[in-house]
Amino acid sequence: MPELPEVQAIADYVDGRAAGLPIRRVDVASLAVLKTADPPYTALAGRVIDSVGRVGKYLVITTSGADEGPIHLIIHLSRAGWLRWSDNLSPTPPRPGGKGPIALRVHCGLPGEGFDVTEAGTQKRLAVWIVRDPAEVERIATLGPDVLALSRDEFAALLATTGARIKTVLTDQRIIAGIGNAYSDEILHTAKLSPFATSKNLSDDQIDLLYATIHSVLTGAIGRLEGQEVARLKGEKRSGLRVHARTGMPCPVCGDTVREVSFTDRSFQYCPTCQTGGKILADRRMSRLLK
Repeated sequence: MPELPEVQAIADYVDGRAAGLPIRRVDVASLAVLKTADPPYTALAGRVIDSVGRVGKYLVITTSGADEGPIHLIIHLSRAGWLRWSDNLSPTPPRPGGKGPIALRVHCGLPGEGFDVTEAGTQKRLAVWIVRDPAEVERIATLGPDVLALSRDEFAALLATTGARIKTVLTDQRIIAGIGNAYSDEILHTAKLSPFATSKNLSDDQIDLLYATIHSVLTGAIGRLEGQEVARLKGEKRSGLRVHARTGMPCPVCGDTVREVSFTDRSFQYCPTCQTGGKILADRRMSRLLK
């Protein structure tokens, strides 16, 4: 799933190419991805892309027109979605209801320029909203503060308000926005914290280290991804991970075997030596920890 660093990199990449360009046409291959009907997607044609930014893990494409206020195209890529910029888009609209990965195509600028919003796999969770105010999207209205905008004291106050496990706190977008499964694994490994540690029981020293680690891991990832072609971002992300998706491999810090805790539809990874004092965490496949 694209998380804060990848969404920021996609936003920066597309903003550098699309800002200032007119939208010539929008093709929708999967009506199921559209979560709003007013304004209709056809209202984007003829408008100008002002900027492409990020709110949490959401892409926000802001457009302007001559006679009305901004309209925002908001995209949540979910687990298997992606955005692909092209200078050679086909002028033929993707077939509605087709089995291909393309859900939405935006033609902007010169003929051939624009981007596809795609989704791989059979679990279709990609979501697109077209709204006049991002706050109209309930998921955005209920987001917690952006993780990189929090001060250390604000972060500590959030931790003190919940008795949840720290893995849950970091990945619950209603508490803190931007971190997902992969980067929370990396953050907790670097901060030497068990995923099952209770957030309100962390010491001041542990909070200091966790706060600093969040910033170093996320800003480090943003730095690695800066200027990269969108097509290369997934590979760059994987190359920077130390424990996530490395089950059975040696921990790059201590050499212990990276372990996994599995759930109904996902899993997380950790190092027993670095994070749990050597304890192997129970593999609770029916747990609701990450839900």
